Amino acid sequence: MAYLKFHKEALVNLEYSLKREFLSSNHSGGYTYTTIAGCNTRKYHGLLVVPLEQFGGEKHLLLSSLDETLIQHEKEFHLGIHQYDEIYDPRGHKYIVDFEIDKCVSFKYRVGGMLLQKMILLSYSKEQLFIKYTLLEAHSPTTLRLRPFLAYRNIHNLSKANGNINFHYREIEGGVSARLYNGFPELNMQLDKTSEFVLNPDWYYNIEYREERRRVFDSKEDLFVPGYFELPLKRGESVVFSASLTKEDPSKFKSEIGKQMAFRKHRDSFENTLRVTAKQFFNVRNGKTEIYAGFPWLDKNIRDTLISAAGLSFYAGSGVKEFYDIVNTVVTYEEHRLLKDNEQPDIALWFIRSVQQLAEAQGDKELVWKRYKKIVYRIVESFRDGSRHNVLLHENGLLWAEEPGVALSWMDAYVYSMPVTERAGYQVELNALWYNALSYIIDMEESKASASRLSMWKSLREECGKSFIKAFWIEKDSMLADYVGHEGQNKFMRPNQLIACALEYSPLSEEMKSAILTSVTRELLTPRGIRTLSPTHPMYKPEYDGDQYSRDMAYHQGTARTWLLGFYIEAMFKLHGKSFARKAREIVDGFEEDMNVHCIGSISELYDGDPPFQPHGCPSYANSIAELLRSIYLIDRYKDN
Repeated sequence: MAYLKFHKEALVNLEYSLKREFLSSNHSGGYTYTTIAGCNTRKYHGLLVVPLEQFGGEKHLLLSSLDETLIQHEKEFHLGIHQYDEIYDPRGHKYIVDFEIDKCVSFKYRVGGMLLQKMILLSYSKEQLFIKYTLLEAHSPTTLRLRPFLAYRNIHNLSKANGNINFHYREIEGGVSARLYNGFPELNMQLDKTSEFVLNPDWYYNIEYREERRRVFDSKEDLFVPGYFELPLKRGESVVFSASLTKEDPSKFKSEIGKQMAFRKHRDSFENTLRVTAKQFFNVRNGKTEIYAGFPWLDKNIRDTLISAAGLSFYAGSGVKEFYDIVNTVVTYEEHRLLKDNEQPDIALWFIRSVQQLAEAQGDKELVWKRYKKIVYRIVESFRDGSRHNVLLHENGLLWAEEPGVALSWMDAYVYSMPVTERAGYQVELNALWYNALSYIIDMEESKASASRLSMWKSLREECGKSFIKAFWIEKDSMLADYVGHEGQNKFMRPNQLIACALEYSPLSEEMKSAILTSVTRELLTPRGIRTLSPTHPMYKPEYDGDQYSRDMAYHQGTARTWLLGFYIEAMFKLHGKSFARKAREIVDGFEEDMNVHCIGSISELYDGDPPFQPHGCPSYANSIAELLRSIYLIDRYKDN
């Protein structure tokens, strides 16, 4: 039995099945994404979504859905499902008897004496979708009809009926090629069995996406159907449908599916599912290895890349090569972001932490230091020499980050173009990362650098460490200030102080860490992550719901983040050793039940801060997966030691 599996009783209940989605991605940013009922409920849902270079690499939805119809004795049974206002038509979900995800996605439909299996597989190697249909049971001659719904639009927009559409198509081997608008690529729709394509162009109006309506966005779309494919299907026979940006050889469809399936890993346990999902965020193209921050709508982001790199590669069991590839891509193509002004000044210091993690993964600190010493030095010097206009190194050894109207940290939600949490001043995590970077250089250069240079770094670190305690430590509240601004200490209980407790080098004493972690456990820890603000604060907003304004106001004001659990678990291990292993295991294993909620087999970006801790935000988030995998690694390491 598959690990990720749903039966008829759950599938026919739309209130249940429409809240559960599945997503498969390739290694170039393309994806397949819809619900386990087969009904699209978001504008981001679709069978073939691809990044298009002619539009700046932005993702575009080409094939929205493919509606199947089984025909016996001239009677039609429609397996598709769409929502129009409050009406679902057709209601093909009532025929689904099984749904499972393992190496691919599989549906089974029971219609009278007919049993049809549908397998969906997105190619890793190119922008190509396979759907394999197998008629497992049938007692009479059966016909399969396939009706493609085309969108041809950016994933953030919705298509509307218009007169600019290209109704023409051209016949190709095994099917047809269509291009709805000039400037877009052709969509090649092919079958590996002789079929008839019946031209029947039509618009389907006002298809409703309930999740967009819930988020108070435009939720109605018009989709174009150029016609339909029709072919006979015998009992035990299989046919493969392919949608691709290139014209393919239909005779190779089944063998290509076999190759792809042999290459893929089983999702047969909680940890293996996390490892498989980790690979979905990778984008390997043109010599670059990059990471998508999340699917479907988050793009490549250096901060998220550096936070998640170790977890998605080394801690996911892939060895160090992928980790090296990610770090080298950042050095080669994003050096200016590490060394020059930008709105993410912390990414340069996250990079140094990634180098430290890479050294641990490699098992040879000197080798890694030799390779990245130059860029690490240049990063630290860029903060020291005053070349960054929005980050200043003060005489007390701390970094002051400020740019009016700009959020210079990961808490970067905006409302009406103004940051919700600007945090101008000495940010606690930025300065914790700064102290860590200085200590790393000193540790690696202790016997190599000149006495004067080493003395300079040590003096700066000592000043930074003393000032850090003076600026941030609030003894009576057993916590660190979140930042110190023009008005003094910001005493909001937030999770950023965890980073100071978890990093390899910290200015905090063991007693301080213990007090901080006790406070964090009491006020911020939830079963699904660390809250972004304490419930005791009057600005606490635990629910991430409503319109865009409401969601943005709650984004960092109480919602819980799974990725922060990695720092909590790491800090607790450093303080308590292997005695914390059982509790850490309980925290991580608590997410197993979440494998069948929201995005099946993945972990969401954020959760409500209060019970029942509903998932929200990006349905499949790189940092969440990465930090759970890193936590598992830490559990095993401390338990074994």
